[in-house]
Amino acid sequence: MASPLLILQDIRLSFGGPALLDGAELAVGAGERLALVGRNGSGKSTLLKIAADLLEPDSGTRFLQPGTTCAYLAQEPDLSGFATVFDYATAGLGADGDIHRARYLLESLGLTGAEDPLRLSGGEARRAALARLLAPEPDILLLDEPTNHLDLPAIAWLERELASTRGALVLISHDRRFLEALSRDMVWLDRGRTRRLGRGFAHFEAWRDEILAQEELEAHKLSRQIAREEDWLRYGVTARRKRNVRRVGELQALRAQRRARVAVPGTLKMSSFAADGSGTLVIAADGISKSYGQRKVVADFSVRILRGDRVGIVGPNGAGKTTLLNLLTGALAPDTGEARIGTGLAMVTLDQRRESLDPDATLADTLTGGHGETVSLGGGTRHVLAYLKDFLFLPQQARTRVAALSGGERGRAMLARAFARPSNLLVLDEPTNDLDIETLDLLQELLADYAGTVLLVSHDRDFLDRVATSTLVAEGAGVWQEYAGGYSDMVAQRGRGVEALAGSQAKQAKRAAAPAAASAAAPAKRKLSFKQKHALENLPKRMDEMRAKIALLEATLADAGLYARDAAGFARVSADLEAAQASLVAAEDEWLELEMLRAEIEEAT
Repeated sequence: MASPLLILQDIRLSFGGPALLDGAELAVGAGERLALVGRNGSGKSTLLKIAADLLEPDSGTRFLQPGTTCAYLAQEPDLSGFATVFDYATAGLGADGDIHRARYLLESLGLTGAEDPLRLSGGEARRAALARLLAPEPDILLLDEPTNHLDLPAIAWLERELASTRGALVLISHDRRFLEALSRDMVWLDRGRTRRLGRGFAHFEAWRDEILAQEELEAHKLSRQIAREEDWLRYGVTARRKRNVRRVGELQALRAQRRARVAVPGTLKMSSFAADGSGTLVIAADGISKSYGQRKVVADFSVRILRGDRVGIVGPNGAGKTTLLNLLTGALAPDTGEARIGTGLAMVTLDQRRESLDPDATLADTLTGGHGETVSLGGGTRHVLAYLKDFLFLPQQARTRVAALSGGERGRAMLARAFARPSNLLVLDEPTNDLDIETLDLLQELLADYAGTVLLVSHDRDFLDRVATSTLVAEGAGVWQEYAGGYSDMVAQRGRGVEALAGSQAKQAKRAAAPAAASAAAPAKRKLSFKQKHALENLPKRMDEMRAKIALLEATLADAGLYARDAAGFARVSADLEAAQASLVAAEDEWLELEMLRAEIEEAT
């Protein structure tokens, strides 16, 4: 057997609290396909950064075979410092690189290469980063959530591209279908340590559950043994001093073994609180249409959604999924036709970007509304710390600002708040973003048992298969078609999956769909409001200030001795950096939407 190309041995790392990594290991051989899985916060991204030599562990060794090339895809790619996307994509090629391959990859991912990196959306930035990563054809690809912000056609393309690559892969992803298609070996990071399964993701969950069940049995046996020894200590001590001393020592060793045992992380507990039942007819749309400029997003669409339906909405980016969702729920008025909302509806919405979370509010205030220490749950109350525990938050996180939470933690916070409210209609726009596989499992079970109606926009094919009773698909030119069942059922009936929009059509769709929310409140004359003009003028300055702040924070973290001198300060600066980067992404997205709206209005006039 050939030697591994990359080896991590006995990796240990702590950020001032309990060890995040405690003896973790990873070995990657030529052409291997590894999936790195574990709960949110278990240290997967950290371990991948150590593998990429971007982070130094407290102890342990990293070995990379001489001459081996290794490329890393971060969750938030940095495209600053490049004039065009093509410059960024070709920067990692080197003197012998093939620029034609870089151009092919950009075009396959829906980019021309002429785009300004500072004006890209999150999805476009991810596509550009994938092109740069894949262009040199490295020996090892380290991919952290590569499907984030990608639509279904891009995910399908990426699956095919990675399946054909000759290099080794290490994948972090919550997309089951993606992992099933690409993984041959599993590395499970759990409580700081890694375990390896020499089979693909399809076999992982049964293997994991078997290990956890065995641990539970061993813990129970250990407790029973300690109980017997303690009983002997109280009632069975005899005059045989030497034997007694030995047994007391053994009891102390058993107690130490139990203390040293790292408990399995708590189980997420989700439950929804039903409002009074809605009418049988929840939504009735008759011939609704919506256009932005010359682009028709919804054309003469009719549908009936009944109580208990779980409707998935799928299509490529720019097809108008969120616009259709807003039309059906009454958040957006159609140009023609009528959308009627049923009686007795109590609607709860989970938005795609977590924008309804106040970044400056604490986690506890987010759930209590800033009033007291209890959360109102379906007519009753619970202490906020107990409710947070159900969603795997630690008590000390109750006073943490939302801006300092990770993407997965913000997702759990949104779920905690959404399910605390009585509802009979759930509107979920990309609810699976940043959630780990265990949380997805529980969310799927909750939605399957939910007594009300669900409207769901998602790019997660497995999630759609498990939840949706029917699927609305963008057929192009504003046409939407309903198919019975989930995503796989739709593909079987339709004969194909979701395709990307054609090049020019995609640009028009993007230009039209981006300002959808702003257009809902825009006057008939189609001009920027005062607030929009003010934002468009001031956002560039704000973004420059954010970039300067990020540069300052990164310079602070670059001090190798900071953590040793001030661990709390290191954690605080890290949290501030994450929050600043998130704020910059949001500001860039807002500026891009307003700029496209301004350009559209100018073209129309």
